[in-house]
Amino acid sequence: MASAAASLSWGSSSWLSSHCLTQCMRPEATKLPEKTSILMVVAQKKAKKTRKIILKEDVADLGKKGQLMDVKAGFYRNYLFPLGKAQIVTPLLLKEMKMEEERIEAEKKRVIEEAQQLALIFETVGAFKVKRKGGKGKQIFGSVTAQDLVDIIKAQTQRDVDKRIVSVPEIRETGEYIAELKLHPEVTARVRLIVYAN
Repeated sequence: MASAAASLSWGSSSWLSSHCLTQCMRPEATKLPEKTSILMVVAQKKAKKTRKIILKEDVADLGKKGQLMDVKAGFYRNYLFPLGKAQIVTPLLLKEMKMEEERIEAEKKRVIEEAQQLALIFETVGAFKVKRKGGKGKQIFGSVTAQDLVDIIKAQTQRDVDKRIVSVPEIRETGEYIAELKLHPEVTARVRLIVYAN
């Protein structure tokens, strides 16, 4: 039975090969179609999974609080989110952040304008007069300090000024001097100071 199957398969395969050889040898069968389409397979890189986040607090080697950034999804999922250091950015969160930034900018602008108005008041007062006990010639006893200027400003304009923002040159004799009041990092008032002896 096995030999019959073997002879059958041998015979059928030989018939197939002889039939195929005679059919394939014909010239019209060997021509390729004139229009051939080529299918090209392109390998793609694996997509990197990142998340757009905002930091809720400073993270070493990553960024400062309130900073927007892209981080790997696993880093966010396994480290930042469980420790409450960041959250995913949403359109609502972006809108809230923009409103907060606008409010902060408006507040900064208002503070600068107030400082400029105060500087204008101090500069238009004229001169602040300081009286000291006189010595020989133009010499005075003691010196004029920032606290002296703060007291005079309070008496003449009813405005409280922190003495740490006042810069007074070294004054050891009578005359006119210029003192500076650093009302804001961007606003400095220059006031005239007249020292006279009694």
